[in-house]
Amino acid sequence: MSFSEFLQSRRPDAKALVAALKTHFDYVSILGVDVKGRSVTVNNKLCNISSGMDTECGFVIKVAGDGVFYEYSMDDIRGDLNALVVEVLKSFRFSKALKAAPVGVRDLSDEPLVRSFCRESDLAQYSDQQILDFCKNLRDSVNSKSEFLRNVSVGIYTMETSKLFVSANRELDQNYAWVNGYVGAVYQENGKTVQHQAGENEATLALVMEKLPGVVDKMLYEAHMLTTAKAMVPGEYDIVTDTEMTGLIAHEAFGHGVEMDMFVKDRALAKEYVNKYVASPIVNMRDGAASAVCAGSYFFDDEGVLAGDTQIIRDGILVTGISDLSSALELGTAPTGNGRRESSRRKAYARMTNTFIEPGESSLEDMIASIDHGFYLCQCDNGMEDPKNWAIQCVAKYAIEIVDGKLTDNWFAPVILTGYVPDLLKSISMVSKNCKLVGAGMCGKGYKEWVRVSDGGPSVKARAKLG
Repeated sequence: MSFSEFLQSRRPDAKALVAALKTHFDYVSILGVDVKGRSVTVNNKLCNISSGMDTECGFVIKVAGDGVFYEYSMDDIRGDLNALVVEVLKSFRFSKALKAAPVGVRDLSDEPLVRSFCRESDLAQYSDQQILDFCKNLRDSVNSKSEFLRNVSVGIYTMETSKLFVSANRELDQNYAWVNGYVGAVYQENGKTVQHQAGENEATLALVMEKLPGVVDKMLYEAHMLTTAKAMVPGEYDIVTDTEMTGLIAHEAFGHGVEMDMFVKDRALAKEYVNKYVASPIVNMRDGAASAVCAGSYFFDDEGVLAGDTQIIRDGILVTGISDLSSALELGTAPTGNGRRESSRRKAYARMTNTFIEPGESSLEDMIASIDHGFYLCQCDNGMEDPKNWAIQCVAKYAIEIVDGKLTDNWFAPVILTGYVPDLLKSISMVSKNCKLVGAGMCGKGYKEWVRVSDGGPSVKARAKLG
């Protein structure tokens, strides 16, 4: 796997276009994107190979003048340079409303830097047929394990990303990959039919294919137990979360709420709590593309800022948020490398990358043993928050009842955790030593602007409202 030949061929064009537009604007940059996706899925009836939803190729030109940013998206930048410059200039409408609220573009840093980044991958070593054969064999193996299976699906999703960033003083390129694999089942037992799945995600295909068969037995046991699951009796309980649920809480509690474009718009309560306690003193939280190697990792963001590692909460105190270029300029802070686009046709926003609570000093066993009656919440389903009022909702796929410090065979599903973010985080009394991130999902900004993210952490013990 290597950097995109297409983007490499357009490097001289990008540099020439930046130089030509720089005579008209205070700042000019060009981002070139070439993402190759591959989706191989099978179930008991169908097989499918497609390019995957992440596949895209294009460019976005970002310019700034008179304190205002403008962007122009296009499929290709090769052609008559002068005609292209005229086309770009004609497309911008210099709104009086925009000029009335400048963002301090003249303070924009464009420090000289020329770098190439690459994370080694093995995607080129596997053909579609090899991946398809793996999926079919695993599907057949899973089907042989239980008479209660009604359908089995197996999928492998690969994504290879190349990006080129050129400005007056910077020339950066990066190439990296990520692989998600899953096994899913439609399982019918005890008069109930459930759908359940498990997966693995890694930077290499070989590792996903090695680890994915290992999730099957646990997934089938969970599917069986889900057919016995009861509805949760609403109330406030002592809880322990697995690493997935901890990640969902981190993502929803102080993910969107500390995206600093929300600070600019006064849509985040977190803005008023910087340097104040928002969590238990044993809680530490980070976000950053350089904080871990997972689905949210990259070497520089979509605005040419090097990947960051941001301490959001330190010892229970909210330290800072995460920012794109525009919000950092408006707030007078340094950009954190979180400017991300859904595609080259979309605006850059402040977005999460790898968001997680850091490990602590306790063990999962000690947490469970410390609870007379409560629940162990497992595997995130979905969640949402209200950054302006700090309400939170996180859905666990299931919860296991804890009685007298021991897990029972009483399962409940699904389970909805709700509450006020500081109340939940301040109730955390134990944090485990283990820490794991999961990078199989995507996150939207509101209802759109989807980007790949990862989240996770250790297990935590807290007090929460369940329903």
